[in-house]
Amino acid sequence: QVQLEESGGGLVQAGGSLRLSCTASRRTLSSNAMGWFRQAPGKGREFVAAIHWNGATIYYADSVKGRFAISRDVAKKTVYLQMNSLKTEKTAVYYCAAPSSLLYAGSAYSSSESYEYWGQGTKVTVSS
Repeated sequence: QVQLEESGGGLVQAGGSLRLSCTASRRTLSSNAMGWFRQAPGKGREFVAAIHWNGATIYYADSVKGRFAISRDVAKKTVYLQMNSLKTEKTAVYYCAAPSSLLYAGSAYSSSESYEYWGQGTKVTVSS
């Protein structure tokens, strides 16, 4: 079992920035990536960003490219999501997730079905 704990959510004005963190209780040899997803009120969960633990493979949703940045600290087993230029319509609960197996294709990184372990979520509220 892998436990994930997010932090860093809160209230921010439109156009502002926040950095989310997600720390894993442990890494497994069968898992090579971490991802961030978000769920707005009344909507489904959507992919935001994902990163291979080697840091060389990164994927972003088109809607956040150029504004968000994902990074990781292997020694701390922590993944970060730096969010800039936040928009009001993107108030959501942000979840980090870890797969239980190796991911290879880009489509796997962006699919919630690829991830077995999920954090409890951290809420980001963007005010106008």
